[in-house]
Amino acid sequence: MPPAGDLARRRIDASRAPLSPTAQRAGVVREFARAWQAKDISALIGLLDPDATAIGGGGGLVTALLHPIEGAEQIARFFADRTLPGRLAVRECTVNGQPGLAAHLDGVVLSVYAFDIADGRIRRIWAVLDPEKLRPWKGK
Repeated sequence: MPPAGDLARRRIDASRAPLSPTAQRAGVVREFARAWQAKDISALIGLLDPDATAIGGGGGLVTALLHPIEGAEQIARFFADRTLPGRLAVRECTVNGQPGLAAHLDGVVLSVYAFDIADGRIRRIWAVLDPEKLRPWKGK
């Protein structure tokens, strides 16, 4: 018979509910935000699928990349290069019913990010930069 401490530990472990898929995705998005703000390229690469893709749309109103960024390292470097210490705040939000991020510069929403996450890694990032489409996030 196992020692009493082992039995108690098993009961506690068994009573812990596994994280829901939404909670798991939110954790990945939260870690991405932390790594982005810290400019931690290694951490960003670790959160991204090696074949990840990032796409941005400015709606013709603001400048956005013409082509998707492909590959974990390229995406990590792209995001790490786009921080303004003390001025750019990255906050968690809900985008299309899923965990996402909103980037604020001096209190103004500049962009919103949606994520496709599978097996604990980010496969796609969609960035909305079009001010018209960002209206729902104003003041949040």
